Amino acid sequence: MDKIGPPGAARRGREVVALLFFKRYTVRSFEMGLHFRDGEFRGLVDAGVYWFFDPFGKVAVEVVSRRAPFLAHEKLDLIVKSGVLKGQAGVLDLRDDQRALVWVDRRFARILPPGQYAYWLDPREVRIELVETRRPRFEHEDLKLIARTPSAREQLDMGTVGAGCVGVLFLDGRFADTLEPGLWAFWKGAAEVRVVEVDLREATIDVPGQEIMSADKVTLRLNALATYKVTDPRRAVCTADDYKQALYREAQLVLRAVVGARELDALLADKESVAAEAAALLAPRASALGLEVVSVGIRDLILPGDMKELMNKVMEARKAAEANLITRREETAALRSQANTAKLLAESPMLMRLRELEVLEKVVASGNLNVVLGEKGLLDRVVNLV
Repeated sequence: MDKIGPPGAARRGREVVALLFFKRYTVRSFEMGLHFRDGEFRGLVDAGVYWFFDPFGKVAVEVVSRRAPFLAHEKLDLIVKSGVLKGQAGVLDLRDDQRALVWVDRRFARILPPGQYAYWLDPREVRIELVETRRPRFEHEDLKLIARTPSAREQLDMGTVGAGCVGVLFLDGRFADTLEPGLWAFWKGAAEVRVVEVDLREATIDVPGQEIMSADKVTLRLNALATYKVTDPRRAVCTADDYKQALYREAQLVLRAVVGARELDALLADKESVAAEAAALLAPRASALGLEVVSVGIRDLILPGDMKELMNKVMEARKAAEANLITRREETAALRSQANTAKLLAESPMLMRLRELEVLEKVVASGNLNVVLGEKGLLDRVVNLV
């Protein structure tokens, strides 16, 4: 290194001319100078003021700040190779399957991709954590903190599995694992990552407006509901491209089979048994999809317009017949009661006498008594009776 003080011994006449061939550089306490001659790295320049004799403009001192944790330079490989950074900076040379997590002053700063790096040992506190990417998934106790940085978005494929769900993980098209709720991250380029989120909570599919023909050839529309939950996430994702749609199709087929085996009257009379049988038939098919059928319910049975009118007429006739039957039963009961009363009165004169007295008492209580007699001697008997 050419460190030359100002030429105080030179004569005044030549001082101005001589200074034209000197370059002055100042390196402050928090800086470092990189000395180059003819483009070749010659060494580091510590803090101080330096004069370099350079009549042909071949000397250059690049001043860099050590407050920036990393030394960034296009000729970093030459600087590292010279060995002058020993004791001044740490050196990293990351392979393709390595990454570095960097903390500066105990705060996470960035993720370093493969390459060569040099970081100053002071004045900043720099901590480096090396990570292997041969295992594609990145797991770390500070993952949430790391994921918020721009470098994490550049280096990692990230996502979140919601509460009550699991993530079915595929690496390079093959099932690898299931992920619990929370944040997940994988190194970009390490593998082709696909995560399918599966909800483990109970869910309902609506089977609306199916036109089905009953056993007695009546066409009706049926609305049903099926409640299910996922019990085997891997099977649910791998067996069908869309397990919800697959369950919907199976529910349609099962309902057609159950309704088609019953006559209309049986359907209307006991919808619960239809739902129970449908659930029993749907359960094994759902199990093959990794699902469990919780319940099946028939929401509506809708008849065609003409069938509605016919059913209304049948219902009206049935109700009229029931009313007529009730009337006849009451009349029969009344006649039977009268017959029993007449028989008792005929067999017992005393009861007949009491009956007559009850009738006369009601007549007298009315307040008006008009008696028209045509038979001789009848008046005396009535008066005696009263």
